[in-house]
Amino acid sequence: MKKLVSIFMVLTLLLSFAACSDNKNNESSSSAPQQSSNQNSTSSEESNSQNDSSAPTETDSKSLVVYFSWSGNTENVAKSIQSQTDSDIFEIVPSTPYSDDYDTVLDLAQEEQRSNARPAISGSIESIEQYDVIYVGFPNWWGDMPMILYTFFDTYDLSGKTVALFCTSGGSGLSNTVNEVKGLEPNATVTDGLQIGSSSASNPDDAVSEWLNNIGLAK
Repeated sequence: MKKLVSIFMVLTLLLSFAACSDNKNNESSSSAPQQSSNQNSTSSEESNSQNDSSAPTETDSKSLVVYFSWSGNTENVAKSIQSQTDSDIFEIVPSTPYSDDYDTVLDLAQEEQRSNARPAISGSIESIEQYDVIYVGFPNWWGDMPMILYTFFDTYDLSGKTVALFCTSGGSGLSNTVNEVKGLEPNATVTDGLQIGSSSASNPDDAVSEWLNNIGLAK
């Protein structure tokens, strides 16, 4: 009889411990923090945003060097500007090439001025709207830009952009070209221009650096 009572008491204690253990497990499970569906959604959106490479970011302004060069002098200056500003570059190439003979090309340039010609440009600039600053270079021919530069300004609307002119010459400098371009591009900001003498065009880096500092476009 005593053995039966003892066995009964042991069974009762075991059942009691088992019940307590179940209650504790239930409490532990129900008290664990659960993320709401909104929190899950927010975390997912934040993660996607951080991993989305197409999210807009602020970038430095982009610049482009555009130039026409007959003898190579203007090209030297253009490449110096490109190097110092990390710009893209585009060479204005006439569809009908100019003669290599100096006197012949001067006569043709004068005739183009008299007839207000617009020589055709070979090639075009894609997405010029992406650029904030346009550097435009040319040799001074008969106290003015070569007429193919007028073709360029007729072709492209530079409204809202900064335009910086540079030229090479034997002594005429920029002449009236800065004011001329202000008239051609009235909604652009035209800076002071840079003039490089033909004798200095082979090593223009210092002059270019000083000019970029003066017009606030140095990098």
